[in-house]
Amino acid sequence: MPQFGAMVGYAVTLEVDPNNPAHMERKDAPQEYRAYLESVPGPKIVVVKDVNSPDIIGTYFGEVNASLHRALGCVGMITDGGIRDVVEMESLGYKALAKRLCVGHAYAWPVRWGHEVEVFGLKVSSGQLLHADRHGFMVIPEEDQARVLEATEFMDANECNSVIDASQQLRGRSMNETRAAMVEAEKKFGAAARKKLGRSGEW
Repeated sequence: MPQFGAMVGYAVTLEVDPNNPAHMERKDAPQEYRAYLESVPGPKIVVVKDVNSPDIIGTYFGEVNASLHRALGCVGMITDGGIRDVVEMESLGYKALAKRLCVGHAYAWPVRWGHEVEVFGLKVSSGQLLHADRHGFMVIPEEDQARVLEATEFMDANECNSVIDASQQLRGRSMNETRAAMVEAEKKFGAAARKKLGRSGEW
């Protein structure tokens, strides 16, 4: 849901297998997972490995789990599986980067947590600092972590206040005027980034 902007947090990993009802026989798994989740310092981003991906038949995350995870210090989630109840998740301010939408939960249940997972081709371990936005996500090396939240929020606002704003102001402008406005917006973006960070970024 890119309208929420960027998120930064420490990874909490979870594995689900919505295709296998046998996992639900482990009745205490949700409470054990939640106890683990609570024990990890935040802010947190849940990284959910769906072992069935790319064949997504159910999802652990909808309105209830988004609300619960938010209450337990999570700012959002990343999954190579699906999500549902996106309107409700939006109203909570819970951020999500997912492979697709999925209306049902099937046999989604916590299987394993706190271990290394691979989602979207990137290996993630619990405790690693992550940055995610509408373009994707990355693990931030420890040596680059100082002031990363401040820089992330600045660059997201910088883009919104320059190139995104210019590209959306179309009414009453010709194509030539729109192209010219984008050139000026890119200059504005680069100047603000250089002033704040010492480099211009992509423009």
